[in-house]
Amino acid sequence: MVDPTPEVDFKIMFCDGTPMMELPKRLSVLEAVAFKQACQRLCQDNDVPNKIVLDFNQTQFIDSSGVGALVSNVKIAKEKDIALVLQNVHPPVMAVLSMTGLDNILNIEPWHPSVQPKVRERSDSQPPATHPSIRSWVKRSIDVVGGIVGLGLTAIAFIPIIIAIKLDSPGPIFFAQTRCGWMGKQFRIWKFRSMCIDAEALKAQVKNQASGAFFKNTDDPRITKVGRFLRRTSLDELPQFWNVIKGEMSLVGTRPPTPDEVERYEVPEWQRLDVKPGMTGEWQVNGRSTVRNFEDVIKLDLRYQQNWSLIYDLKLILKTILILFNKNSGAV
Repeated sequence: MVDPTPEVDFKIMFCDGTPMMELPKRLSVLEAVAFKQACQRLCQDNDVPNKIVLDFNQTQFIDSSGVGALVSNVKIAKEKDIALVLQNVHPPVMAVLSMTGLDNILNIEPWHPSVQPKVRERSDSQPPATHPSIRSWVKRSIDVVGGIVGLGLTAIAFIPIIIAIKLDSPGPIFFAQTRCGWMGKQFRIWKFRSMCIDAEALKAQVKNQASGAFFKNTDDPRITKVGRFLRRTSLDELPQFWNVIKGEMSLVGTRPPTPDEVERYEVPEWQRLDVKPGMTGEWQVNGRSTVRNFEDVIKLDLRYQQNWSLIYDLKLILKTILILFNKNSGAV
């Protein structure tokens, strides 16, 4: 876990009694932690009015940590009944806000006439690249080719799988769940259903019976007989090749978290969303379901980001195939 010590001072001015915070050129993890702390101090000030202006005139880059700090500050301000107003937001930052849907919940004021010419200097409407893997056309090409091959394999296995699921238990063939991808953008991840249809209702019961911890897949009564086989062989994840084709996921990346998990993130933990989530990755080849400690998950995701290269991706894909082959051959 990265635990940065913020060393960024935010310039705060007052205009007619309203505090205006000037944000830096980059809003990544160090700046984001300091941004959250500075905003917290303002919100806790007894003399603060019901409005704080965030001036993004200097800011040309924001990563997932910056998004996390912004989300956290909005929550803090809302609790104090204080309005956060964003001004002078450049196109790259606005692209991030639009992609993540934050533009619909944030109060973003239009450009002031005196600074309007500056925005026209930048016609780039694409979100800034938070990691080299994001703009790698080779990685994307591998994802597309791998996704097409994967969907071909899915088509071959499709009929036997849906027959087995239907014969085993009532309910739909597919299971969809909302996950958070690059920069926290939400998407629906697809799997073949491996649980009974009332799995969510049984979730609390299962947790209580397990003394506060979830059962292993082999013991969890929510998982069907066919579901255990699908999970053991990873066949339940075949539909995720469609997420890869759409660009929501990559063949290799970080583990895709759920929104309620992201809800609990501190600002540094948002770093794991600087890359696209993957069907496999460090967490897959290092124990997957046995890696339950949150700190360990974060470390594995950050290690992937630090070590990333195209060769590294191929090594992780090969390791995943070998693990699945050994696990499945041992189960026969």
